[in-house]
Amino acid sequence: MNSPQQAVILGADVSKDWLDLNRYGEATVNRIANTQSEIDTFLKPYRGAAIAVEATNHYHELLVARARRRGLIVYLISGYELKHYAVSIRRRMRSDPIDAQLLSRYLAHERDMLIPYQPKSPKLNQLWQLLKRRALLVRQNEQRRQSFLDVAPLQSIERRLAQHYRAAIVLIDRELKRLSAELGWGSDLARLAAIPGVGPLSSYALLVAYHSGRFVHHDPFVAYLGLDVRAKDSGKHIGKRKLTKRGDGEYRRLLHCAAMAAARHQPYFKARYQALTQRGLAKTAALVVIARKLARLAFTLLSRQLTFNPNRLGVPSQST
Repeated sequence: MNSPQQAVILGADVSKDWLDLNRYGEATVNRIANTQSEIDTFLKPYRGAAIAVEATNHYHELLVARARRRGLIVYLISGYELKHYAVSIRRRMRSDPIDAQLLSRYLAHERDMLIPYQPKSPKLNQLWQLLKRRALLVRQNEQRRQSFLDVAPLQSIERRLAQHYRAAIVLIDRELKRLSAELGWGSDLARLAAIPGVGPLSSYALLVAYHSGRFVHHDPFVAYLGLDVRAKDSGKHIGKRKLTKRGDGEYRRLLHCAAMAAARHQPYFKARYQALTQRGLAKTAALVVIARKLARLAFTLLSRQLTFNPNRLGVPSQST
């Protein structure tokens, strides 16, 4: 039998400056500063408890690190999941304190279906952060270029800024290669590079995802990437299929780019894309099907240490 202390469940809504924390079964919500000293003081009585933490860009990381250090079992819950949970229990109002209560309730009711958070290794985490920062630089570079394009006095500044951005991206690429070599990914990167559409950046992302969990099958791997489909059917009504979008959106962005490249240049995927769009799927939905196929292929090659064989792709199917 679990002790009362082990049965404690907490919910934590996270923002940059503060945390709202709720103990399941209690109406009180405590607001504390998002600092190490206040977090440690609050968590001190709760060793062995379970805590559902709202996943943010990075503001949740201190709480997660301190909670794990103090022996709490951490569950990361995305805003997307929390939003749909709130709808499912007909919660019409949302605020930071209400979200803290929602998080504790969600964990209390759905804990058996959730997987405790396991941190990436330091090198794996550093590589992933660099990959995300690279994407940010590319996006900002293009936004700035478009903004400055038609303003003559800014064009000389634009050229200098573009040089700095390119230098930063080159530095990041160099670091990505160094870290991947230290992680011993050489053969796996070559394995993934043979998959149509999959380039160096999507290969890094797939390897980060693969090494972030213990996946026994490609379906949990696809779900980890947020590429699995949520169905909403009732009676004779067949609801529209939508992605669950679990996990980090950068995985899906890179695999979407890989799917676009595969659908343009590789005969099997080009034919499959055309078959799916002719059947009535939107272009984006067809690319999602291909991205899912690429993720399954990557998992199979990595888990079985196989070499990609394009002859085994077979005849394109219209199945999603």
